[in-house]
Amino acid sequence: MPRPAAQPAQPPATRPNAPLPAPPQPPGPGAAVRPTVAVANPRGRHWLLLASFLLLVVLPSILWAWYLWNRAADQYISTVGFSVHREDMSPAIDLLGGLAPLAGGSSGASDTDVLYEYIRSQDMVEKIDAQLDLRQRFSRDWPHDFVFAFDPDSHIEDMTDYWDRQVKVLYDTSSGLITLKVNAFTATDAQEIAAAVFKQSSDKINELSSIARDDSTRLARDELEQTRSDLTQVRQQMTEFRMRTQIVDPQADLTSQMGVMSGLQAQLAEALVAHDLLMDNARPTDHRVTQSQQKIDALRRLIDSERQKFSADGEGPTGQSYSALMAEYEKLMVDREFAEGAYRSARIAYEAAMAEARRKSRYLAAHIEPKVAQSSQAPNRPWLLFVVAGLLLTGWSILVLVYYSIRDRA
Repeated sequence: MPRPAAQPAQPPATRPNAPLPAPPQPPGPGAAVRPTVAVANPRGRHWLLLASFLLLVVLPSILWAWYLWNRAADQYISTVGFSVHREDMSPAIDLLGGLAPLAGGSSGASDTDVLYEYIRSQDMVEKIDAQLDLRQRFSRDWPHDFVFAFDPDSHIEDMTDYWDRQVKVLYDTSSGLITLKVNAFTATDAQEIAAAVFKQSSDKINELSSIARDDSTRLARDELEQTRSDLTQVRQQMTEFRMRTQIVDPQADLTSQMGVMSGLQAQLAEALVAHDLLMDNARPTDHRVTQSQQKIDALRRLIDSERQKFSADGEGPTGQSYSALMAEYEKLMVDREFAEGAYRSARIAYEAAMAEARRKSRYLAAHIEPKVAQSSQAPNRPWLLFVVAGLLLTGWSILVLVYYSIRDRA
């Protein structure tokens, strides 16, 4: 019969409160001892890493430190701070407030944004260079300090890039404040460049304000000129009418003519009454009756002649009937009244636009005046040395990691 499989030995059951086994005892004096780890000797790759560290980190850092403390020229900083202000005060008596929308709207970009870009532009560099000769001022230590000084033979684009290094523009968008930190190789140069930048910036703001004022009043001004031209033309036509007809006021002349008609009709009425009385006391063949009849006939002819002047076919003093003269005169009067009313309205609108433009005029206000620096603050030699040494050490560390990564995969 087959034997049953052997069961694995079970550990002896531990009894409660059983004593723990004794710890191992150190070997005695005669026991054997393991040998210690051998001393590590540097190999070729270790010397190569050390040589690369000295060549890529230590030596360039020493050369850079020597350059900073022996050849880099001292630079002085002049600071100027300013902001764009608006005269946005409401007028004391706003009689023309209803016409204020004629002044126009504003652009999307603020004046401070425009000014920030303008200071960093090539246009600003060209103007300051023409005024102060930036090439000569920025290249005082060339070629002794070829790192921080400007090469005078470079182009205007290179000068613009160098300008961005020397003129730091700090713009606080929340408050609208602009602060300039101008670096130059003499304290006087830094102060003069900062003052010139502020002057050019102020001129640019004044130019923008003038352009905005002209844009906001252009429509009102054009309308005013048009209505003035129309009014002048109508008044000239009125003058030509008076010179041609030799009548200063046709209305007054017509009134006088009507007075003549009324006088003739009154005389005719008196003559008719006198003639009737004479017919009652004299014979028809009496010469007095004849003379009375002749007077009546003459008055009637005069009245008919005066009435003919007012008809469409009659002739006045200038060969035209009074009706045609009055029609032409009344047309000129209506045109003049309309032109005068349009001119008054355009004048009010123009004055309202001008008042609104003046109320929103802008100017540049400096809260930090450019001063002459008393001591050099640039370049910051310890910081530049620390930055360059840190970059060199970082680059060397990356190269070492790449080397060991390739070696481990080989």
